Amino acid sequence: MEKRVQGEGAEKFLRLHHGPRMLVLANVWDVVSARMVERAGFPAIATSSAAVANSLGYPDGQHIQREEMLAVVRRIAAKISVPLTADLESGYGTSLDTIAGTALGLVEAGAVGLNFEDSTGDPANPLFEIAEQVEKIKCLRETGDKLRVHIAINARTDVYLEAVGEPAGRFEHAVRRLNAYRAAGADCLFAPCVDDAVTIGKLVKAVHGPLNILARPQTAPLAELERLGVARVSLGSWPMRAAMTAFDRFVRDLRERGTLESLEPGIPYAEMNKLVE
Repeated sequence: MEKRVQGEGAEKFLRLHHGPRMLVLANVWDVVSARMVERAGFPAIATSSAAVANSLGYPDGQHIQREEMLAVVRRIAAKISVPLTADLESGYGTSLDTIAGTALGLVEAGAVGLNFEDSTGDPANPLFEIAEQVEKIKCLRETGDKLRVHIAINARTDVYLEAVGEPAGRFEHAVRRLNAYRAAGADCLFAPCVDDAVTIGKLVKAVHGPLNILARPQTAPLAELERLGVARVSLGSWPMRAAMTAFDRFVRDLRERGTLESLEPGIPYAEMNKLVE
């Protein structure tokens, strides 16, 4: 992708974090799901690391190789006309050279942003130290600047997701991390697994940048999140799992009852082909 066009896409994506409406991202895992989201009228598209990994036969949690993840990002970016942000987990390595390589691969794949989390994958030490994560975020920013693309960094802390520390201290811990990430150059701040409106409202006021919330069935309604001032909502792997639930229902009906009712109404063959032309 031409860097000028990609840079314009990045600027457009960043503006979506500042109103007038909350940015809602229905996360995708392949070209077809991305084209469906674009066709529905969403102004940007985000991948889900778990959904992509699962679709390729890996569990979530950086078990997929970086090159495989970026190959999916590249295929999606080539087929859509709206900005794409990719969930690249913890960057697929710990050294700054590896993080810079991940940023380079992201830009070369045609995306304009990424989710970047502070999970280590080690239950005994679930989060990277703040100072280490700050240096990685600075590296992402510097790499994007060298490539003349302002990579939209969505810095994620997994304090709540990993249930780190005592419950009473998680709010301040999450805020401390998110504000450090913002100062290091992050554009948006992500706190997954916070569901109640009271805590979300407090986070909106306490963090120094746009807040991203993961929407789950138990999360406050989207209208309430927007009223609270949430800038961005994503759905993670929930859309893929909902689609797979429908497929699971079909194969169970086929095997156990020999019925085909769940095939109707199906998207027409020609329509599916047209989506990916």
